[in-house]
Formats: sequence, structure tokens, C-alpha cells
Amino acid sequence: MPVFTPTELAERLGSGLLSFPVTHFTRDLAFDEPAYRENIIRLGKYEVAGLFAAGGTGEFFSLTPKEVGNVVRAAVGSAPEGTPILAPAGHGTAQAVEMARDAEAAGADGLLLFPPYLTEASPDGLSAHVRAVCESTSLGVVLYSRANAVYTSETVATLADACPNLVGFKDGVGDLEAITRIHSRLGDRLVYIGGLPTAETFALPYLELGVTTYSSAIFNFLPEFALTFYRAVRAGDRTKVRRLLDDVVLPYTAIRDRKAGYAVSIVKAGMNLVGHPAGPVRPPLTDLDDAENALLVDVVETSRTATI
Repeated sequence: MPVFTPTELAERLGSGLLSFPVTHFTRDLAFDEPAYRENIIRLGKYEVAGLFAAGGTGEFFSLTPKEVGNVVRAAVGSAPEGTPILAPAGHGTAQAVEMARDAEAAGADGLLLFPPYLTEASPDGLSAHVRAVCESTSLGVVLYSRANAVYTSETVATLADACPNLVGFKDGVGDLEAITRIHSRLGDRLVYIGGLPTAETFALPYLELGVTTYSSAIFNFLPEFALTFYRAVRAGDRTKVRRLLDDVVLPYTAIRDRKAGYAVSIVKAGMNLVGHPAGPVRPPLTDLDDAENALLVDVVETSRTATI
């Protein structure tokens, strides 16, 4: 049974920093469950408001349905008491419904609903997709707006009325006008989550629009830095936020932008650099090369003094 009701989950998610743990693989690219469990225990010791198992940074797109279930169960079984675990649901509607039901059976506290696989869809089709998943579970559902599933304010409002367990909206697009329209229309009905790659870069402008939290990939390997940055954002300390952006976050994103898919690869590279290796990424992603790893070493070293 989940620990949090949908309403309680929304309140908890909006109260602090969120993160998507990487999924650990062995050298032959099998799921490394012992290492993954150890990492969930480590991350859960910090002040994190929720962990999303097998999410985008967790290479959801490369996991089989069985592996998704195994990752979710490992996270649920390893997270400290009181740390919400959200599971993924995605691909086609039927598959997403199966994942939602399995996540609830596994004891997850909520769901992140990814865009449908590959195909484009009309607003009505997306609405039917979301409703089917929400109706299949009692878990709180967070809608992930990105790629081929970008939700309008009208669609989100209709879904919020129809689905009491739709509790969150995660933006992966960066359209500030759209976020403004959604927040203006729905207010506190949903919790709003910044979900762009390296969400720290958008944290201040999002906060002004009612987006109280975001998912930090950097938290995986620099948790102290990520929390310091988040606290500076919530405190409105613009001077500190800009300094941390200049010193650490923007150099980090410069490496991330060198190749498609590096938003995940750079996190695993960082894990290796700080002594918490998570193995390689799975194809079609590629790992950082030696020169890029050397650049990341400088970012990690800078982060250790930037927060002083």
C-alpha cells in the first residue's frame, strides 16, 4: 500500500527538491540491483522530497517492462521511510495502464506519466490516454508534458476536473507562457515541477510562475551542491544563484550539450567521478569520452568550493 494519498503526495512533492536516480548497470548492461539499492539508501539520507525510479535519467526508455518493475520494487524496498517513490508509466496506453497497476502493486507512492511512444496525438487523444491511466490506479499521477505530448491549459484543466488523482504537472518544454496559462487557470489544484534537463537553469523564473520545485539530475552525484542551489532559489538569493550558475551549472551544461543524450550520460560520468559508479549507459546513449570526463572533473572540483 502507498504511504501517501494523492493529496499528501502533491504536498510533499512541492515542499522540496526532487530527483531522478540513475539506474545502475553492470559492464554487460544488466540491471545491477544491489548497487542500485545502495544508491537509493544513500540519496534518501538527504532532504529530498521525492525520488522518481526508472525515470528519464534512470533510462526508462531502455528498460524492459519487467526491468521497470524490478527497479521500482528495488527503490520502494530501499528508500527510507517517508521518502516518496514515484514509478514511471509510458509507451502506449495499454502498456501505461499495466505499468500503473504494477507500480501500485509494488508499493510505489505515485506515477510519472510519460508521453506516448513515438506517435503524435490530438489533445482529445492525449486526454483519453491520461484518463485511462488515472482511472486504472488510486496512485497520485504527475503528468509529464514534453516531446509529442505537450498539454494545453484547456486539456490540463479538463483532466484535473475528470481525474481527482491527477496531482502534478511536470514541464519538460520550457514554454513560460504556457506554464503561466496553466497556473493561472488551475492555481493550487496541481503541484508544478520544473523538468527541463538541468532544471537549475530555469529555477528562478519558474519560481515566479508558481513552480515551487524541480527535478535535479545533478543531485545524483553532487547532492550537497544541488540542495544548496535549491535553498538559494527558494530564499530568493539571486546573487548566490547566479554565482552558482556561472561557476558550476553553466559549465556543466556546456559539457551536456556536446552530444545528444548526454543529459543522462553526464550524470553517470559524475557518479563515477565522486566514487559512486553506476555503470555505463545503455545504447542508443553513449558515454562521455576522456576529454569530456576531464572537463567534468573541473566542474566537480569547483562545486566543492562554490557553495562556501
